[in-house]
Amino acid sequence: MILENKTAIVTGASRGIGRAIALRLMQEGAHVLLAARDEKALREVAAHSRSKSAVVACDLRKPESAEKVVATALDQFDDLDILVNNAGATKRGDFESLSEEDWQDGFALKFFGAVRLTRLAWPRLRARSGSLVNIAGSGGRTPGPQFTIGGSVNAALLSFTKAMADLGIRDNVQVNTINPGPVKTDRLTRRLETLARERNLDEAAALDVFLREEKVLRIGEPEDIAALVAFILSPHGRYIHGSLIDADGGSTKTV
Repeated sequence: MILENKTAIVTGASRGIGRAIALRLMQEGAHVLLAARDEKALREVAAHSRSKSAVVACDLRKPESAEKVVATALDQFDDLDILVNNAGATKRGDFESLSEEDWQDGFALKFFGAVRLTRLAWPRLRARSGSLVNIAGSGGRTPGPQFTIGGSVNAALLSFTKAMADLGIRDNVQVNTINPGPVKTDRLTRRLETLARERNLDEAAALDVFLREEKVLRIGEPEDIAALVAFILSPHGRYIHGSLIDADGGSTKTV
C-alpha cells in the first residue's frame, strides 16, 4: 500500500495501459479519478477495486473536459497528489494519406489534453509535492514512416516533460515520461491481425514476424507499464526526475 491516502487522476483509464495503471494505483491504496470516453468501461474498472474511486466520462479533446476532470477529483478527494496523462491514440498510415483532420486530432487529445490537465493540476501538485507521469511512446524517439503523427505528438510530449521537470525542481513536483513500445492492447491486436491477413500467416507466425521486424524482445503487457508507474510514484522512485524512460523491449536504439 505504497500510495495509501494519495489521490490520482488517470486518463485513458477505460482500457489498455490506462486501465492497468488505474488498477495498480488503486491496488497500492490510492484514490483514483478515472477519465475516458466510455463510462460503462470506466465503471467496470472502478468496480475491480475497494479503494475509493470516481469516474468522469468525457472527451479530453474538448478544453472544458480538463476542467471537469480536475474539479471532480478535487470534489471527490479534496486534493490531488498524482496526475497520469495516458489518454491518446494517433492514426497510423502513409504520410500522404493522412489528412489535416488526422493531424489535428492526434495533437488535440494526447498533447493538448495533457497540457490542459497539467496546467489545471499543477497548483495542487505543487502544494502536495506531487508527481506528474506522462505516457508517451517509443515513436517519440524513433519515428517511422507509418507513425508520422504519433512520433511527432510523442516527441512534443517528451519536450513538454523536460520543460515541466525544470519547473518541478522549483516547485518540488516529480515529473517523468514513460515511452512504451509494443504493448498487448486492442490496437496492437488489430495490427497483428492485419499482418497475419496480409501475409497469410497464423497468429503465432505473425507474432514471430512482428517481433523480428520490430526488433524487440517480446510484446509488453499493460501491467508492465503499470508496475513501472507504481515504482516511480513510490518513495523508492522519488529520485527519478526529468527522465524519459524507455519501456519498449529494446525497440529504441538511440543512445
